Amino acid sequence: MYRLLALPLLLCSLTSLALGAEDRTRINEALQRAGKNRPQIERALKECAEDQRAGMQFLVTYMPQRDLQTLSARFLLDNVALSYQTWRKSAWGQRIPRDIFFNYVLPYCSINERRDNWRKDFHARFRERVEGAQTASQATAILNRTIFGEFNVRFSTKRPKADQSPYETISAGMASCTGLSVLLIDACRAVGIPARFVGTPRWSDNSGNHSWVEIWDQGWHFTGAAEPAGEHLDRAWFTGRAATAQRDQRLHAIYAVSYKQTPLSFPLIWDPAIDYVYAVNVSDRYTQKSKQLPVGMIRVAFRLVDDQTSQRLAADFTLRGVSGKPVFKGTTKDERFDPNDHLTFPLKQGESYDVELNWSGHRLSKRIRATKEGVVYTFQRRDLQPTPKTP
Repeated sequence: MYRLLALPLLLCSLTSLALGAEDRTRINEALQRAGKNRPQIERALKECAEDQRAGMQFLVTYMPQRDLQTLSARFLLDNVALSYQTWRKSAWGQRIPRDIFFNYVLPYCSINERRDNWRKDFHARFRERVEGAQTASQATAILNRTIFGEFNVRFSTKRPKADQSPYETISAGMASCTGLSVLLIDACRAVGIPARFVGTPRWSDNSGNHSWVEIWDQGWHFTGAAEPAGEHLDRAWFTGRAATAQRDQRLHAIYAVSYKQTPLSFPLIWDPAIDYVYAVNVSDRYTQKSKQLPVGMIRVAFRLVDDQTSQRLAADFTLRGVSGKPVFKGTTKDERFDPNDHLTFPLKQGESYDVELNWSGHRLSKRIRATKEGVVYTFQRRDLQPTPKTP
């Protein structure tokens, strides 16, 4: 009887978040999956500060079942409180959108590693070290140059296992690229830098796998863990190999981990059975980095969005010049891909083009003008019309 009464009371306490029916359903499902650990998850939701409750709700909603059944309320409350503190106090915190903070600062894990309580320790260790940094990129470069020497950690294929937690790596004094990446991600998150695990299960030449780190600073930037490039990001030994990634080949694509559930799971080669580490496909960002545009050409992007769910849709896309000649064909990207990763094509600046989208028996035609670099043309599902049937 208590459980039947407790859930409505708990959800009522979250009304300040204006939870929709779907959100309440997700929380209910998470609590049910928590099993005997349900009182701990309920306590975390109830006792978190009012201005942090949205973050706690996010963590619980997308929490892997293994964590729902084992993590304590104190572990979650401390992690959330310190995450919000760093978000509000860091020099770059005001430039971090809420959805980026939720998905890439709040989470206590990167992949399937052991769940260590690292945030308070790492915050105390590294907060002062990055105080002089004005951007998340500068702070990341500082951390990448210093923490591995401080912990006396190095890369080694003799590491105990691939998916080491940060304290397992520190204890061993060695790690694979996977363990090194997890350690750097946690150090970044501890000081309020959005960071995520990125990698490919297998290079396109079948020479092995690799993992690295991306951090968010007005967009995503990559760096190799324990492989600093001075004060710079977006420089690494593997950029040439990454440029040959094959987006549509599961084992040869490049993925970035997302705590929030997506249609894709990260292919963990050390444990292929795991399907709760979600991911987005970021291959195109790496394959396009090697391409320099001619003068007068700009990159523009296109997406189709379902106005009811705000989710992107995969639609057949054709772009024609005003003469009617096709200049590009492709498929718009859906939720399997990073939210900032769209169908992109170089166009001549100032020229007009005709867009045609076909999705699920509906179509849309519209003329656009290529005005400036980086513009994302967004089309709404509601504007599509039924495709005329041919006689």
